[in-house]
Amino acid sequence: MLGYKPAEMIGLIAKELAHAEDFEATGEFRQQLLTGQIDSFTKERRFLHKDGQTVWMRLTVTLMHWPDDQSVNDVTVFEDITERKRGDQILRLEHVVAHCLAGADDAPTAQKAIIRAICETEGWDCGRYFALDEAAGVLRFDEFWAKDEPALDQFIASSRGMTFRPGEGLVGAVWLSGEPVWLADASADSRVKRGADISAADLHAAFIFPIFAGGKTIGVLAFLNGEIQTPDARLMKAVGVIAGQIGQFMLRQAQQNHIARLNRIHRVLSGINSLIVRVDNRDELFQEACRIAVEDGHFALAWIGIVDRRAMALKIVALRDTTQGYTDLIPLSVVDSAPGGLGMAGRAVFERKPVIVNNIEASSQLLLLKKDALARGFRSVAVLPLTDSIGVTGVLSLYADTINFFDEGEVKLLLELAGDISFAIDHLEKSERLTYLARYDVLTGLANRTLFQERVNLYIDGAAGQGHRLAVLVIDIERFKLINDSLGRVVGDMLLKLIVERFVRRPGNHSLFAHLGADQFAMVLPAVQSDEGLARRIERGLTEYFGERFQIAERELKIAARVGVAIYPDHGGDANTLVTNAESALKRAKESSEKFVFYAKHMSNSDGGQLTLENQLRRALERDEFELYYQPKLNLATQRIEAIEGLIRWKSPELGLVPPLKFIPLMEQTGLILEVGAWVLRRAVLDYRIMQVLGVPPLRIAVNVSPIQLRRANFVDVVKDAIRDTGSAPGIDLEITESLMMEDIEGNIEKLKAIRALGVNIAIDDFGTGYSSLGYLARLPADYLKIDRSFIISMLKEQNSMTLVSTIISLAHSLKLKVIAEGVDAQEQEDALTLLHCDEIQGYLISPALPLQDMLAFTRKWSESKGKSS
Repeated sequence: MLGYKPAEMIGLIAKELAHAEDFEATGEFRQQLLTGQIDSFTKERRFLHKDGQTVWMRLTVTLMHWPDDQSVNDVTVFEDITERKRGDQILRLEHVVAHCLAGADDAPTAQKAIIRAICETEGWDCGRYFALDEAAGVLRFDEFWAKDEPALDQFIASSRGMTFRPGEGLVGAVWLSGEPVWLADASADSRVKRGADISAADLHAAFIFPIFAGGKTIGVLAFLNGEIQTPDARLMKAVGVIAGQIGQFMLRQAQQNHIARLNRIHRVLSGINSLIVRVDNRDELFQEACRIAVEDGHFALAWIGIVDRRAMALKIVALRDTTQGYTDLIPLSVVDSAPGGLGMAGRAVFERKPVIVNNIEASSQLLLLKKDALARGFRSVAVLPLTDSIGVTGVLSLYADTINFFDEGEVKLLLELAGDISFAIDHLEKSERLTYLARYDVLTGLANRTLFQERVNLYIDGAAGQGHRLAVLVIDIERFKLINDSLGRVVGDMLLKLIVERFVRRPGNHSLFAHLGADQFAMVLPAVQSDEGLARRIERGLTEYFGERFQIAERELKIAARVGVAIYPDHGGDANTLVTNAESALKRAKESSEKFVFYAKHMSNSDGGQLTLENQLRRALERDEFELYYQPKLNLATQRIEAIEGLIRWKSPELGLVPPLKFIPLMEQTGLILEVGAWVLRRAVLDYRIMQVLGVPPLRIAVNVSPIQLRRANFVDVVKDAIRDTGSAPGIDLEITESLMMEDIEGNIEKLKAIRALGVNIAIDDFGTGYSSLGYLARLPADYLKIDRSFIISMLKEQNSMTLVSTIISLAHSLKLKVIAEGVDAQEQEDALTLLHCDEIQGYLISPALPLQDMLAFTRKWSESKGKSS
């Protein structure tokens, strides 16, 4: 059992064969045996084999008495239990490993604990774990434990950054074969990588085995010892179980980490999508997106850069940095020939695709900034391009504190995030452009009528508070149409720009002027002392602005102007009234030879019979004198009439057919519009049911909603009452003006949501005359945008109107809304709208408004004619 021949055992005593630590292990029991306290004992004890290895023996010692009862001897039976003891030791090791895994919160903690347990249990000096980097196709040094010795510290330091490819070195060979390797003395093996470091640490024996999970090797554990050790078959067999335990734990940790990372990105995605709905400018979008990425996504750094086309470099417009100062070091050029080449951000722009580094320490892409990045705790980085219809406009950069953070799942979500931010940037730009077009004149850069009236109302508030007067002037350029017709529109546009240059050459003048139309401007004078003083100011202004000739190319043009004047509070208490009255005064100035005319009350075209008209309207409701006429809406794609708009008509026995513009404003002033509006809804629903009864394909009916109706708290109930008895979808659309929608945006959203739940569609009417933020527009529960007829009428003549129409259609489609253009009276307008991908049109080109029966006959003929032509 101990390797000795019988002859060699002669003369040997137990002390020479026993393991030094177990020499005294049986002394106490032998004493008890000799004194008769016990008859025998059993003890497990280590002995030394002839070759120096330890052998475990189970000793059973019994006291033997000779016949003379005087002599005694002890008889010892030896049983070799080395294999059993080794099995118990291996089992304890497996339990220790399981305990380490159960008590670890993360993979690095478990790895270090397991390496230490194996080293201390099996007598190894150090152990290293090499983890699989799938993206790079290598095993990479990841974790270790070693005895506290300087030579081992140096050896571990030399291992940092070490990688192995399949079959490379002993670690790579184990990875490739999937089988453990034991070398009694690895220091002289040619396959050992960096053998000099092993020699310096005086390391010899090597035991290396794979860690596997999910049917593949995910890492390799390598142990070294300063002594030469022959292979231990039991340990080599046991590591199969140990490796499986470790692998399953690592796999679970990887899955949990993956889920945690996905959750982090989901939080960022959700937060930024919520941000996109409410944000109304790009700066806020950028800053908040970076904040959400760091605070909710726990990224160490997030920054957004926008491409500066002139400088051909990225300009950082927003960042959130927990470490401070790193972005100052980043190369931002987007030109491949830049000194030092492209950085990651420049590559993302130049190559138009994401640039990912999942291990900064091992990457060659961040050589110049690697030390700074690692010092700040950065381990992975992703740079995502932000795009629009033209190309890459910027980048979103995210830095994580974890190696291999950006795997396929995370990158997919981040690309979705980048796409959402790109969408928001694009549509914020369109929204800003739309807001500008809705408030400013593109040609001159001056305020349009809407913005001018807002400014005048602010001046009125100031005048009322300080007790002084102000004046509104409407200025008409004489013979402007003749200039356009004879010299061309280009010359006319240049003239308007030159006039504006004279208007605004004094500091502060820009906000006082507006461009109301082709040849008309407006001006507000915030403080007026007297009519005489105002007249002198107007005289001086006409000389200053129009006294000198205008030089356009080789032409000199002498221009004159006429002015209409209205004064607050004498001629009106609000901007709309003052502008309207100033236009009335201008009309009188153009009819006379006066350069300017002050408004007088007799200039208003007032009927004076409003009280009589009001009484007649009340009787009309009682006598059922109102009718609904219907104007068709044409689907441009199918050339079919699929909807109609209900327009109220009043057939008065005394007055005949009264124009809507004459009686609807009066109904709104008197409140009659509430009763008449409810009647219109009921009539539209009834006519829809009539179409169903007649067996004709029913057309959806759109009706207009008055501001007074929408403001009422019971508006939703009124709609419910109107459609209560339909028994099915009511087939009704409500058209609500954009400016009305924005008065109480939160309250209106709730009302419209309730109405849409009834099966009623919503259209935003007169779109383009007000101004809605992209955030609110995206939240409105609408189905259609209706472009105001003023833009349709002028779009073929005025480029800014065409631009506005195109922008509205693009914006609506991106928000999944259909677009209806009203006021289409010419084939050229229909052709242009078709090219712009407008969905529906209505106007006199198709048909005027007709009674229901006439409209049904018209649609039938239209359908038949289109069927024949096709």
